[in-house]
Amino acid sequence: MMTDKPTTIKEIAKMLKVSVSTVSRALNDHSSIGLTTKMRVKKLAEELNYEPNQKAIQFLHGKSYVIGVILPELSESFFSAAISGIEDIAYKRNYTVLLAQSHDDADREKLLVEKMKTQRVDGLLVSVSKTTSTYEHFDNFKKLNIPVVFFDRVPPVKDIHYVASNLETGTFEAVNFLLKKGHRSIGMINGPQTLVASHERKEGYIRAMLSNRLKFDPSLMISCDLSEKGTVEVMDRMLNHKRKPTAIVTFNDYVALFAMRYVKSLNLQQIDFVSYANLPIINYMDYIPIASVEQFPYKQGKKAADILIDLINKPKNESATEQAYFHIVVESELVLSSKR
Repeated sequence: MMTDKPTTIKEIAKMLKVSVSTVSRALNDHSSIGLTTKMRVKKLAEELNYEPNQKAIQFLHGKSYVIGVILPELSESFFSAAISGIEDIAYKRNYTVLLAQSHDDADREKLLVEKMKTQRVDGLLVSVSKTTSTYEHFDNFKKLNIPVVFFDRVPPVKDIHYVASNLETGTFEAVNFLLKKGHRSIGMINGPQTLVASHERKEGYIRAMLSNRLKFDPSLMISCDLSEKGTVEVMDRMLNHKRKPTAIVTFNDYVALFAMRYVKSLNLQQIDFVSYANLPIINYMDYIPIASVEQFPYKQGKKAADILIDLINKPKNESATEQAYFHIVVESELVLSSKR
C-alpha cells in the first residue's frame, strides 16, 4: 500500500535484509561496500523515491550547507552581477544561497543578520547598507565561530575578511582622464560619509589634482544620499557654484543618470560625466558618461564566496590567534564609452 510518508534508510535496510549502516554507505559510494550491494541499494532507493534526510545530514556534519547573503539592492545591476558570481561558486561547491536585501536601511540589515543566525547559515556574505554606521550586529557571528566576509561596501573596522575594488586608483584614473581632456573645474558627487568607498573616491580625486599641481577645492566635492532627489539637490549646488564644473565624477552610474537627466531637463550645455560600475544600460542612452570605472562585481562575488566556503571548511582546532584575515583588492579599470 502506497503512502505519502517518505521512505527511510531503515526501511530499505529491512527490505534488503542488511544493516542501516550498509545502506547509508552504499548510497554514499563508500569504498567498503561491494559494487553488487551498492547497485541493489540504489535500485531499491530509486524505486521507492528515497530522498536523503537533509536535517539528519546537517546534524551528522554539523553544517547546513547554506550561506547567507545580505546586499543593499538586488535591482541594481552591480549586485545582480555579484550574486551571480556568488551563486556560481556556491553551486560548484554544493552550497545553497539564502539571499536578503537591506534596501540600504541599517535597521533592516541588523534584523536580517539576526534572522540569518536563526536560520543557522554556515557563513555570511555582506555588502553593508549606505546608512550603516555601527557594526556590533556582526559580533554574534564571530562569537559563534561563523565566518563573515564583506564585499564591495566594507566596514571601516579591523579584523574582518573582505573583497573590494580599488576605488582610489579608479578615481585617480577618472580625474586624470578629465584633466587630460582639458577640464580644470571638476566636481564630484560623492556617496555618504559612512561608506569606506566614499573616502577612497575622495582620496583618489585629491591625489589626481595634486599630482597635476592643481589646488583641491573641497566645495566642488559634495556628498549625496544616492537618491534621485539627493542628486538633483547636489546638482543645483554644482550648477550655481562660482566655479561651475565642466565635468563631474559621480558615485555610481545611477547617480550619473539622475544628474544627466536633470541637466538635460534644464537644456544646459552638455557636461562631461565620469561614473562607476559600468552598467550595460548606459550604452542604450543618448547622453551617457564618457567613461565609467569598472569594479568587476561578478569577480568580487566569486572571490568572496570562495573565501567564505574555505573559512567554513577550515579545521575547527585552529586558534583565533593563528587566523589570518583575507583582504582581497580587485583592481578597478577605467572603461571609455563606445559612443565617444
